Amino acid sequence: MSVRKLKPITPGQRFRVVNGFDAITTDKPEKSLLAPLKKSGGRNSQGKMTMRHKGGGHKRRYRVIDFKRDKQGVAGVVESIQYDPNRTAFVALVKYADGEKRYVIAQNGMQVGQEITSGSDATPEIGNALPLSVIPLGTIISCIELRPGQGAVMARSAGTFAQLMARDGKFATVKLPSGETRLILVLCLATIGAVSNSDHQLLVSGKAGRSRWLGRRPRTRPVAMNPVDHPMGGGEGRASGGHPRSKNGIPAKGFRTRSKTKATNRYILERRKK
Repeated sequence: MSVRKLKPITPGQRFRVVNGFDAITTDKPEKSLLAPLKKSGGRNSQGKMTMRHKGGGHKRRYRVIDFKRDKQGVAGVVESIQYDPNRTAFVALVKYADGEKRYVIAQNGMQVGQEITSGSDATPEIGNALPLSVIPLGTIISCIELRPGQGAVMARSAGTFAQLMARDGKFATVKLPSGETRLILVLCLATIGAVSNSDHQLLVSGKAGRSRWLGRRPRTRPVAMNPVDHPMGGGEGRASGGHPRSKNGIPAKGFRTRSKTKATNRYILERRKK
């Protein structure tokens, strides 16, 4: 993993920091695992805008990722590490012993030619998916299920990882990337290792146009709006805007929006840090 600072020959390259893509081994995706991807532009099924600042962007095709890792007991060999435009992490193309190919989220240190497996019989090595019941305590894990058979939902983006802290009965204690400590059923699968592309947070786009390529439209500062448009708008001169809050009036910066009566609150041992 590395980043490169460009020698600027245009203004947009002056501060740009790009990914070195050292880990990428091919730029040709597996055709059988591609699916079409439609853009919503932030509109719902009625055509009404429900999400601002979305639209445009380069055309993409979806890579079908195996988040469930349900091909248990069958060894697979990593054929290539590839870029995926739909996520921050890199993906690995795995060819199994029976000839089937699947994409999985690539972990840091995953190499072409490496053999990976899933299931309770797998060894706790990078890229293998195991139930929390058999993973050694203190292990760095990622791509964690929240319910058995659901597929990975936590710690999936670039550079993220969780840590298996303890086990007690049918629950395991896992410290998540946000700092939250939570109970998860020991039957849930997790993948050994941290997610690839850990240098993603160091990238600098360099120009506004690159945000447009990614499908992000311009955002107006709420302080610059009128009172009719935003709770922080209006005022004489350069007014500060008052307490930071969303367009709907919900306070930002420390305001807790999680329901106090939510059923899964009992599984959270320690809340994430403010």
